[in-house]
Amino acid sequence: MSSIHNLHDRPASAAAPTVPATDATPHALSSRLVMLLAVAAGLAVASLYYSQPMLGILATDIGASDLHIGYVPTLTQLGYAVGILLLAPLGDRHDRRRIILVKTIALVAALLAAAAAPSLGVLLAASLAIGLTATLAQDIVPAAATLAPPSQRGKVVGSVMTGLLLGILLSRVISGGVAEALGWRTMFVIAALGVGGIGVATWRALPHIAPTTTLAYRALLASLLDLFQRHAALRRAALAQGLLSLGFSAFWSTLAVMLHAEPFHLGAAVAGAFGLAGAVGALAAPVAGHLADRHGPEWVTRLGSGLAALSFALMCASPLLTPHAQLWLLALSTIGFDLGVQAALIAHQTIVYGIDPGARSRLNAVLFVGMFVGMAAGATLGSAALAHWGWLAVTALATLAASAALAVRFWRVPAA
Repeated sequence: MSSIHNLHDRPASAAAPTVPATDATPHALSSRLVMLLAVAAGLAVASLYYSQPMLGILATDIGASDLHIGYVPTLTQLGYAVGILLLAPLGDRHDRRRIILVKTIALVAALLAAAAAPSLGVLLAASLAIGLTATLAQDIVPAAATLAPPSQRGKVVGSVMTGLLLGILLSRVISGGVAEALGWRTMFVIAALGVGGIGVATWRALPHIAPTTTLAYRALLASLLDLFQRHAALRRAALAQGLLSLGFSAFWSTLAVMLHAEPFHLGAAVAGAFGLAGAVGALAAPVAGHLADRHGPEWVTRLGSGLAALSFALMCASPLLTPHAQLWLLALSTIGFDLGVQAALIAHQTIVYGIDPGARSRLNAVLFVGMFVGMAAGATLGSAALAHWGWLAVTALATLAASAALAVRFWRVPAA
């Protein structure tokens, strides 16, 4: 382990041919463009979650079992993870403006294919395609970071991430209502229209963004490991955010099951309402970005990790309270840990984007792969903890993971 921490960062040119890259841009990053990027990122990532509240309706209408219909969100998430790894690095090799247009067209096509799916097999194929092309969101965020002046990068990234996070949090609420009123196919059509409209508007408003490397595709993918090995800051960011995501996912993957059981006996709608409480964290993302610009992102990562750990730890007191008081504690803790996790993510992105301007898409891919590994581990471990030891074990797991993330952020590494 010590040999890893003693590695020193080298300029990107030492490992790969690059096109000269600077943070300067002749185009002003207007508030209108930032808003467009935020909405585009939110609508793109929301495509991943529309199906989840509609699974019951989908299963009945398409004639699928509960087990088989569960493959719909599974393939969507799998497609997103694979897309981040295999497609997001292309943003360093090609004009991101062109990539955004191509992925917008592909995502619209995938959503329309889902809307028209005559069978489960077609729907599963469309779900995988939706996941792959929804990585459009991971092209928009690095584009915003590239266009932003260094002194405002944290604030701009935070603003765009607000849109992305609200897309995640509100997609389930919207799709459930639309599916009940107009049908699940209509929801996919509305999603396609939204992505198409905002995608075209964003493409027209974005300036051309020059490629920053001439690496061939295979070498581009191989450089992900090289970047991970050379940059201690990247390793720490991916590890810490992965640990926070583990606790985050353990909570959300078990909350509905816990609320359905004694002593609450509450339905899925209540679990969805807790997602609205998490929207506070998304709305605070620009504040986290501003704090990262003013006080430094390292300070914000510690603040966010500490807030998440404290919020998870407070939930361990639930057995001492009445059911009514437990719900209030859950709501307040949800606001706290969501704010902490999102603040840490904004700060980690600020750190990662500052490592090498010529490799921002690849650096972002590594960070988000770490996040999704943590999310997958959290869902698995959280479900096992709830099944074997109950809700207190889930909160203990989340507290331990967030505390480990805080320890990573306090871990001293040699200066590069």
